[in-house]
Amino acid sequence: MQRRVLIVVFPGFQLLDMAGPADVFGTAALIAPGGGYRVEVAAPRAGAVAAHNGVAVTATALTEVEGPIDTLLVAGGFSVPEHLADKELIGAIAGLAARARRVASVCNGAFLLAEAGLLDHRRATTHWLSAADLKSRYARVEVDADPLYIEDGNVWTSAGVLSGVDLALALVARDHGHALARDVARGLVVYLHRPGGQSQFSTPMRALTPRSEPLRELQGYIDANPGADLSVPALAGRVGMSERHFSRVFTEQTGLSPGRYVERSRAETARRLLEVTGLPLDSVARESGLGTPETLYRVFRRHWRISPGDHRRRFQTKER
Repeated sequence: MQRRVLIVVFPGFQLLDMAGPADVFGTAALIAPGGGYRVEVAAPRAGAVAAHNGVAVTATALTEVEGPIDTLLVAGGFSVPEHLADKELIGAIAGLAARARRVASVCNGAFLLAEAGLLDHRRATTHWLSAADLKSRYARVEVDADPLYIEDGNVWTSAGVLSGVDLALALVARDHGHALARDVARGLVVYLHRPGGQSQFSTPMRALTPRSEPLRELQGYIDANPGADLSVPALAGRVGMSERHFSRVFTEQTGLSPGRYVERSRAETARRLLEVTGLPLDSVARESGLGTPETLYRVFRRHWRISPGDHRRRFQTKER
């Protein structure tokens, strides 16, 4: 029996949010015709729907979708914010979700699920750039910005763009076993399980800029001198404060304790060195102020859920 997958799109959607999962399900159907999937696309209006990049797909009107649905999957895209006020679209998603065995979203399609009330009191993820906004807008949603996808009950959400492929492979594995999901992944030349979370793709997460000029200058000093003595006593001395007062003011104005800020700054230095140089790991650890390869590994795993070596293999572009 084929499982019916309905993918919801709208003007300005992200094409990969739709095409990635559609190809996963379509490939599964080719490999296992008797137990595969039938993919359909629906939108607020029937006919051609243009993605953000200008490519158009043909969709059925949401109001014309009849019968039960196995998987309702909502795409994301740059235009999602302007569609959050579309009561017809949000109402249609809520109505279709009630007829679906499970519901899923790709990227910031999670906002549409949240607006429809489908993520209330559930863990969910979205693109790392949008996670803070999702958390701010929808207080009832427990947002986790790192996983590539999250399953909470019958609702699945995935992170940015191509993580829709990771999500779809997980759904295939759940429906038909890992052997079929593995064969689909091999056919599409992708990982069945990508190591790490989406934080490995994110840009540096800066702390707040302090209001105090001395602390702003100190922040710049920390970032420019990762190998210096950046202990609390040394930093407090540079700005002429007691250690206790310095720690309190720095944390209040940056949102991070001095120790946390220093570790993050050194971790970012290490990440850049891994990406743009061929330095061995002990040199990266020393130049970034982390000291030893063991500390470098531990900090990298804590911040980005992957090892320094794995990060270098994925992102290295040598400058020197």
